Formats: sequence, C-alpha cells, structure tokens
Amino acid sequence: MKTIIKHIAGALLVAITCIQISCRKDMLDVPPPDQVDAEEVWRDPALAEAFVNEIYNGLVNGGFFEQMLASVSDEAVFTHTGRNINVVNEGSLSATSNGWVDATWAYNDMYNRIRSCNMTIERLGNASSPISSQTVKDRLMGQAYFLRAYFYHQLVRYYGAVPLVSKTYNLDENYTVKRNTFEECVAFILADCEKAITLLKDMPPVKGRSSSLAAMALKSRILLYAASDLHHMPTASGKSSLIAGYGNPEYLGFQGGDRIARWTAARDAAKAILDMGTGYKMDLAAPVSAEEGKTNYLSISMGGGSTGAGVDVTAGSDIIFGRYFIAQKQEDGNFVGRNNGPNGYHNWAGNTPIGLLVDDYEMADGTPFSWANPVHKTSPYTNRDPRFYATVLYDGAPWKPRDKISGGVDPANQIQTGQYDLLSGGNTINFNGLDTRSSSIEDWNGSRTGYYMRKFIDPNNDLVDATMRQYVPWPFFRYTEIVMNYIEASIELNDLANAALWLNRIRFRAGMPAIVPSSQNQMRTAYRHERRIELVYEEHRYHDTRRWMIAPETIGRKLTFVNVRGKFKPGKTMSAPYRHDETVYDYTYTPVTDMTHENRTWTDKMYFRPMSRDELNRNNQLKQNPGY
Repeated sequence: MKTIIKHIAGALLVAITCIQISCRKDMLDVPPPDQVDAEEVWRDPALAEAFVNEIYNGLVNGGFFEQMLASVSDEAVFTHTGRNINVVNEGSLSATSNGWVDATWAYNDMYNRIRSCNMTIERLGNASSPISSQTVKDRLMGQAYFLRAYFYHQLVRYYGAVPLVSKTYNLDENYTVKRNTFEECVAFILADCEKAITLLKDMPPVKGRSSSLAAMALKSRILLYAASDLHHMPTASGKSSLIAGYGNPEYLGFQGGDRIARWTAARDAAKAILDMGTGYKMDLAAPVSAEEGKTNYLSISMGGGSTGAGVDVTAGSDIIFGRYFIAQKQEDGNFVGRNNGPNGYHNWAGNTPIGLLVDDYEMADGTPFSWANPVHKTSPYTNRDPRFYATVLYDGAPWKPRDKISGGVDPANQIQTGQYDLLSGGNTINFNGLDTRSSSIEDWNGSRTGYYMRKFIDPNNDLVDATMRQYVPWPFFRYTEIVMNYIEASIELNDLANAALWLNRIRFRAGMPAIVPSSQNQMRTAYRHERRIELVYEEHRYHDTRRWMIAPETIGRKLTFVNVRGKFKPGKTMSAPYRHDETVYDYTYTPVTDMTHENRTWTDKMYFRPMSRDELNRNNQLKQNPGY
C-alpha cells in the first residue's frame, strides 16, 4: 500500500488530500502523472514548500467575495436576493439553516486546512525528517504554525470555543471530540503565534506569505478579543439573559480571572508592533489637508496594488499580511469593481453602503452630521470626513469615463442615483438616473440604498469594463488595525493620554482634527467611531459590534436608504444628457427606512454562529451554542 498526494497545478502545487491505493502487482503500483508519493513530498524541499503554499488557498480571496461580511453588519446591504444573507440579518439562523457561510470561516473548511498544517508540523518537526536544511524546515513550519493559528482564530471568533485538533487522524480512529474551553483555545492560538514568531523571526519577508510580524499581529488581535465584553462571562451574562442561562459558559469566554491582565497583555502585544515603527504616515503632529487626507486613505485602501494615477503605492506598507492577486490567475478577488460598482457602468452593485454608515461620517470640522441640521440636509455630501469621499460613491460624485462602457450618455461622468427633471420634446419629464434600479442601461441590479461602494475599487480610468481585472490586495492585517488595538486596550486601562495620541495620528493622516477626551467613556465612544470609519469594509465591524455587545443598537437597526430628487429651479431647464448642477436644480435628500428587502432583527443567539446539524451528527460530543 502506498500513499500518494495529488498535484493541483503543476509539479510544485500539491493538494492536501492523501489517497491510498493498493495494487497486486508492483509493476502497476505507479502513481498517475498528476500525483506524487506522499513520502516524496517530505523528502523534497520544493514539494514540501508546494504543499505549504497550497494551504494558503484556505484564505481564498480574503474578504473579496461577491458577498462581503460588510453586508451582515451596519456597513452595507447585499443588493441581490437568494444568497441566504437575509437568514443571518433577520435572525433566522439555526442548526439546519446556517444562512450564508463563507469559505474563509466555514467550520469544515477550516478543519481541512488545519489538518494540512498538522501534517506539515508533524512531518517537518520530526527529527528524522530527510530535509537537511533547517532554514527550509523552520520557514515552512513557521508558516504552518501561523496558518493553523489563523484558521483557529477564524473558528473561535465565529463559533466560540471549538475542539482543538493538533494531530492528523488515521481513517480507523475515533473522530468524536469535545469542544475545548474558550480559554484553552486562546492559549493554543497564542502558543502557535509564539512558535511562528520565533521560527520566522530572521526570515526575509515575502509578499503574501506569513511572517514573524504577521504572527505578532494575530497575537495582538486574539488578545484584544479575549479581553472584550463578549468573552468575559460576568459582563456578557449581565448584558444577555440568553448567555447568562447557557449551561456551558466556558465555551464562550473566560469565567473570571484577571481582566486587567488580559487588557494589559493586549496592549503590550500591540505596542511591540508599534515599537517596530512600520505603518504609513503615522508620525503626523497636525491634520493634513482634506484633499491629502482623501488621497492618503485611498492610497491605503489600494495597498500598493492600484494602477491609478495619484495613488501612493508606498501606502501598501500599511499591510502586514495580505492576499495578493496575480495576472496569471483569474481569481474572484480581481473583480471587486465589477462586483460592487454602479450598474450604470454595467457593474453589479453588490455590497452597497447603507445610510447608517454614511450618516456616521463626521463633518470636516469633527462635529457630527445630522439630518436635523438644515444646512447638512440641504447639502449632505459637502465638507465631510475626507475618508467618506474615498469610501462611498454618492449622487453627483465624480467617477470614471462612462462612455468607455455605456456610451455618450453622461459626459460629466457623475454618479446618478436619483430622479431628476429633464426637458424632452418641450415637456418636463421625470428622468431616472443611470445608476438607479430603473436605469436605461441596466434596470435590475442598481443600488437600493442610493450609494455605491468606492473603497477597494481601483481609480484607474481604463478599468471600467466589468471584465477588466484589478490587483488591489485584501488586508488581513494592517498596521492601523494594530494601532487601533493599542488604543482600545489603553482606554480600558484608563491610559487616555496615549490612546488620544495614537487616535489623533490616525485622524491627522485623514485630514481630521484632534480629539481631546474628557473621560474614559467619551474616549471609548470616539475610538469606536474612529475604528468604524477607518476599518470599514475590512471585516471588523461584524466582529466588533459583537465583542463590544452593542449589536442590538447597531446591527439590529433597520436599514436606511436615501431618496434623491432634483427639480428645476424657477426659470431653469436642462435637456439630455443629464448632469448634476446646483445652479439648475434644487436637490432634496430624504432618508428612508426600508424593511422590504431585509427586515433586520437582532437576537442574542447571533453573538455566535450555530454548530450545524451535520457537525452535531458527525460528532456526538459537540455541544450547541446558546439559542439554537
């Protein structure tokens, strides 16, 4: 009997699945040409590296799927129907109805990748390993430890505690196993991070591969989560009767212990990275101009992967660990613009910003935006936080040359999400904007909200056609997140001076004024707002609102959209093609609440995802999360 491993794409890309075959005659015991003997993988450094490289496929496209995690938070709504996102947002999840599940955190997918990590660690960590280069073994094992820690961190932040499996099972073994405690899971992830930090410490960085710094960033994140309200059972039980009545609180968090010590550990882990001095424009002592603030944020979101003019490619230095996309492969992550751009450009309008997000962008002077303010209501998209203009496309916003994809219907190249008066044949008609759901270009896939996603879409004017690929990386970890982690831990330890120092550095880079806190609670509120704005669409908000246990008043709110209407001023008219012109039109902006597309409802069971019925049937020792 001989174990073989399948190749996926050529001689150096090896699958993780081991297949056992048996032949009676030795002359027939020959692996097919697309397979390799498993033992040969661990004798050949190139094949071993290919095996580890394949594990990275468990990261898939990062957050760049057609459906984004932003649309199960109060950042966005998914435009299309039939994708099971409403099951999540309407609180209908159950063991038999898991709703939308992404491959980057799906229970079974994560364990498949963990198995490959375990195999790598076992085979290369064995003293009898035939690979002679200790540098090669350390590098591959360091990557395997990091990836295993990352996959477990994904499981823990969605499901709570899970079974910790640190070995490869044979076919004849018992696969049933209990969930470990949350505390044990955190300790396991931290131990893997420490091993990765040590093994990769002196390795030269490789874009798209794990590093000592990436392991330090993962350590920072998991310690922050461990210290948060949701995972401190006395606090969580006080905020949720469902959690208070759960019979296995050890699966959800720490039942006691020194919470100050946990916040201190989180702060120290973040500070270790800050002391290394990486990041992008984090040394400013005053706000940059609004235009520079917009450019800074746009450049960061491009991560050095943009081909657009005016983008600073060095902003990619903010990424500690990212998912990079290459020209040789047609990966879904290349099509963020197509998936989310305006339908008037023949894009798909997937994850559109909702009014709840747009309204949270401050005015340029740092004061809150309010629809109750008549000046704000009259001109809601003027003088806002510069990051707004790099994140959201709104009615009248300048965009790419529309004639390259949709013909000469919009020489002004502006987003049109409203209804406008237009003169036609001597009569005033009601014209539906080119980017609405009643567009003359495409009338089925426009934004429901009146807004479109701008962040992560390459500004290159030549990348207009929906088939054109862009190469913007997905940021799993970036330096700014670690700064945020340091700020949060500092606030909880009542070190407001350091928290304000670093928070204002982020704001200065964006062209926003300083915050001067007067209390811990005020600083906490300011920080949470800043984290919401700075890390938008980066898969943080979904988790942040849960770990802070503010989901009922954030995610639980009803969707808000905006209706835009442009009517001729007295004595003014315009014939086609329409353009945004405030000398011709009086524009009104009306925020509306919508429950027809999604009737968002929060229930406390949603703090954790359910264990599926299939997993419960496979493993009778696995216990369900509360509320399911």
